[in-house]
Amino acid sequence: MHIKIGTRGSKLALWQANFVKEKLEKQGFSAEITIIETKGDKILDVSLSKIGSKGVFTQELEDKLFSDEIDIAVHSAKDVQSDLPEGLELMAFMEREMANDVVISFDKNFKLENNSTLIVGTSSTRRVAFLKSYYPDIQIVDMRGNLQTRFEKLKNGTCHAMLLAYAGVHRMGYQEYIVSHLPLDVFVPPVGQGSVAIEAKRTLDENKKMQIKNVLNHSKTEKCLLTERTFLKTMQGGCSVPSFAYCQENQNLLTIFGGIISLDGMQKISFSVSGTEPQLLGNELAQKVLSHGGKEILAEIKRNK
Repeated sequence: MHIKIGTRGSKLALWQANFVKEKLEKQGFSAEITIIETKGDKILDVSLSKIGSKGVFTQELEDKLFSDEIDIAVHSAKDVQSDLPEGLELMAFMEREMANDVVISFDKNFKLENNSTLIVGTSSTRRVAFLKSYYPDIQIVDMRGNLQTRFEKLKNGTCHAMLLAYAGVHRMGYQEYIVSHLPLDVFVPPVGQGSVAIEAKRTLDENKKMQIKNVLNHSKTEKCLLTERTFLKTMQGGCSVPSFAYCQENQNLLTIFGGIISLDGMQKISFSVSGTEPQLLGNELAQKVLSHGGKEILAEIKRNK
């Protein structure tokens, strides 16, 4: 059986696509990779929140799924919008790596602290909001571009340190520049961080779909990410909304901690809920956050767009 894999062209995206390809080939599939440029790859001089949050890194891949030029699209799960186009589905979630944000610096002695002389780079509205909340004196600069571009900016002195997802840093072999791992309960990750998601057309041959899922899907990760994604969908979150959620499973009990933080970092609303049904649990958390002030924070964010 032959599988056509679609991916973005960054080194990290290609690492993920080749990881998928190797797993499939080990199980007897033949596979080929098609590189597709997305809007998020082309527009690098504008922050993600200004481009718009719908399909910034996925739309062009989804177009290729609809035209049957590819069978599956490989995404970083955190990049996939909460509402998929009609006719598409996330058919597999690969085993999640450590979901933490990390601090990257060429200065091994760098410490994240409330200091007005420090400059920290990030392109994430969530990380910016958390930095403003915990370290209001720090200067923050926008750091768009792929991982290699960001490291060049760091090397050229654009900032003293960057905040990035551990998974991408690890996959690209940059662990030696990690100066600290940020706690999951302080810098709570975005929905899906650390996992690779596989998207396909709902009409993809059922036998092919099941065989791909059997090779790539990690059931524990799937349950956690379905919980997080339900939360995101109910919250109507995207790249421009600093919402966050992290779900863990222990002996079939799911526990998700998540919420939303205002853009200026002054207001944070978060709760933890537990249960066994991903969709019900994700929705319960979102409703709790929305009813305790989250709705007002969302309205304020939309007004500032």
